Amino acid sequence: MTEEIIIAGFGGQGVLSMGKILAYSGIMQDREVSWMPSYGPEMRGGTANVTVIISDVRISSPVLTEYDTAIILNQQSMDKFEKDVKKGGLLIYDPNGIIRKPVRKDIDIYTIEGAKEAAKIGNSKTFNMIVLGAYLKVNPIVKMENVLKGLRKSLPERHHHLIPLNEKAIKMGAKKVNNVQKHCC
Repeated sequence: MTEEIIIAGFGGQGVLSMGKILAYSGIMQDREVSWMPSYGPEMRGGTANVTVIISDVRISSPVLTEYDTAIILNQQSMDKFEKDVKKGGLLIYDPNGIIRKPVRKDIDIYTIEGAKEAAKIGNSKTFNMIVLGAYLKVNPIVKMENVLKGLRKSLPERHHHLIPLNEKAIKMGAKKVNNVQKHCC
């Protein structure tokens, strides 16, 4: 099993953290892992994306031109990466700020209203964990106990008190994900 993922959005949405947690979770399951971030010079508001590969076999290159899964968090990322999802692949997105919805018919499409659900929790920083929970519900490539270990590993110790809130957000995302389209043909 090899899963090649792109997570893309604005800086400040937790794109890189989400990828790092997935990567650590894969390591906890004795998988081969690649985590390759890409971001502009802006701290927040600029574009950011990360490719994550989790595999049972050695990864030959972290550089990808197409993906099994695209997790899309803004319109620029939708415009750039929708076409790069492999036929039969998965695209999951937060519709907040998405003007042009995906048009492909040969992929599975899901939505998660992460921004809206994070507002309900009262903490916008849970947005990425809500999206991660939605993705893991649709494609459980790593076990939840390893996601929690990944959270511990990726969060600085001074933020470990937030792990229960992040766990709640992940579970909320798993409950709130919506199937928009199953691919045909």
